Amino acid sequence: MEAVSPTLINLIIFVLAIYVGFHVVWNVTPALHTPLMAVTNAISAIVIVGAMLAAALTESSLARYMGVFAVALAAVNVFGGFLVTRRMLEMFKKKDKKAGVKA
Repeated sequence: MEAVSPTLINLIIFVLAIYVGFHVVWNVTPALHTPLMAVTNAISAIVIVGAMLAAALTESSLARYMGVFAVALAAVNVFGGFLVTRRMLEMFKKKDKKAGVKA
């Protein structure tokens, strides 16, 4: 009996993680979106550090380029997440009433 390929196992785990992650994020109430974005930014920052370490410790050029690509994607995710979080927090600020205009 031949063992199951590790690549197939990793692919199955990846697909299940996408499925579970989609359903978890989709069912979050609007009040929890800002804390959720903050946590995902922290996770992406950890991914950046891991990708930098992985890219630095590899010997093949393909792995190094993939590590650099992972760092770039995670950086886009972090900065985009901060922009979305800031935009969401702007929605909770009180708007100033203009002088002379009655409500």
